[in-house]
Amino acid sequence: MNPIAPEIGTVFVPVSDIASARDWYCGLLGVPADGEILFGHLYVLPMNGAGLVLDSKIFSADAVFKVPAFHLNTADIQAAHIHLLGTGSEVTEIRDGRWFNVKDPDGNVLMICEC
Repeated sequence: MNPIAPEIGTVFVPVSDIASARDWYCGLLGVPADGEILFGHLYVLPMNGAGLVLDSKIFSADAVFKVPAFHLNTADIQAAHIHLLGTGSEVTEIRDGRWFNVKDPDGNVLMICEC
């Protein structure tokens, strides 16, 4: 029996400024930014499913996601696109009517996908 479970526990995102990243990601997800920054460099976002942890200790230009390492779900791709365009973030056009990419303030590429 394989002792490794077929599930993702947590995805770590390299960020340069933990407090600014916390505020941006919490705004993106519409969740309160009231959690504790752990050990001066980690912030665990309140998520359903796999965890998302912002980590300023692992940040470097080489560590930034040049392509999406995961996608965030939406039930309305049009509304999500309009919402992110309003934030001033770098956002691609909607592709195949189902997904688009957005860059966080550090340049990490995230995918938003209608599922």
